[in-house]
Amino acid sequence: MGVTISGMTGAGSIRHNNRSFSAANVDRSRTEQNIVFCNEDLKQVYHMVFDEALAAYNAKKTKTRDKIPDYYEHIRQSKQEKLFHEAIFQIGNMSDCGCGTPDGERAAAALKDFAESFAERNPHLRVFNMVLHMDEATPHLHVDFIPVATEQSRGLSTRVSMKQALKQQGFVGVGRKQTEWAAWMEREKEALTEIAQRHDFEIISLGTNRPHMDLPQFKEAAARLEAVQQQTAAVEREVAELERQRDALKGTVRLLKEADRVNAPLHDIQPEKTLTGAVKGVTVDQVEQSKENGTAQRDGSAQGTGADGGKHPSAVTGAVHEEAAGRSAAAAEA
Repeated sequence: MGVTISGMTGAGSIRHNNRSFSAANVDRSRTEQNIVFCNEDLKQVYHMVFDEALAAYNAKKTKTRDKIPDYYEHIRQSKQEKLFHEAIFQIGNMSDCGCGTPDGERAAAALKDFAESFAERNPHLRVFNMVLHMDEATPHLHVDFIPVATEQSRGLSTRVSMKQALKQQGFVGVGRKQTEWAAWMEREKEALTEIAQRHDFEIISLGTNRPHMDLPQFKEAAARLEAVQQQTAAVEREVAELERQRDALKGTVRLLKEADRVNAPLHDIQPEKTLTGAVKGVTVDQVEQSKENGTAQRDGSAQGTGADGGKHPSAVTGAVHEEAAGRSAAAAEA
């Protein structure tokens, strides 16, 4: 029967992990079976890890207000970083790997191997507290650590930074869901899977049909996922550019429609005249030409022809009257 691999973020209750107090789900008769891999004072670890870098940082500051008197308190009050982080790892559950069962013992042995190899896999995660609990329903491992980034150009040269610490271990976030922590947790679960398989466990995944992959396969799949996500981001940028161009065209069309509404026909536009009655913008030559045209029209009227050589309307009217009178006389004689 297959079992699952679990990895999650813990609350970081050091007193609970070390059984300074016991919750209701703890079987105190089995507490002595717990395995404590390390249990160091957090403040002392801060001094050991950061004091040298803190002294070098303060030496460069000329003003007292710019110096950091206590790096532990500085991080404790920080809104960006935490004093430490906790991860919890487990194989199976109470129904298939319960404490006190043969499979539970095998799970504990696998978790022990995983715990002992944790520091080798994670050189930038300084573990100060690590406990394997055997007094609850299922064996599980609490790992509490400080993310230590080294060779930094901002702040202390050695400082607390989860993002930079994991980046120095080769983990880079891709989007909101695939963060550095998520990528790191997946890698640790894969490492635990390999160890569990060496202890004769068959590993299954919950909520997916994807089989567990070994580490090289996982890295290849992660690389493919990153490539697809980059292509998706490129397409989204192209779509955004097309939408911007569409909005610009909408603005142009709107301006053209407004121009059509105010573009009145020329014959509706009345010319502006001067105080003397002349039309503004008309030249003297144009006025003289108009006069000549008017004279030609008057001459044509006097001769019975229009300016174009045709009969004037009054001449035509007279001819019509003469023809009518002739017809009347002919009718009388008949």
